[in-house]
Amino acid sequence: MQKMTKKQIEDYEQLCRDRNSGRLLTPDGLRFICEANNYDPEAIGRHFLETLARINSEQK
Repeated sequence: MQKMTKKQIEDYEQLCRDRNSGRLLTPDGLRFICEANNYDPEAIGRHFLETLARINSEQK
């Protein structure tokens, strides 16, 4: 069995933190967002851009 590298362990730990903080988009979550925006590509894009702007402002 191959051992994980330090970088792989760090990436896995970050993935776990993101999962626990609700920062991962699941297929069900994506379907929900698309349906909520009536499958309109512009509305979906706007949703993601607004969400990204909010996330970035919270990190500062």
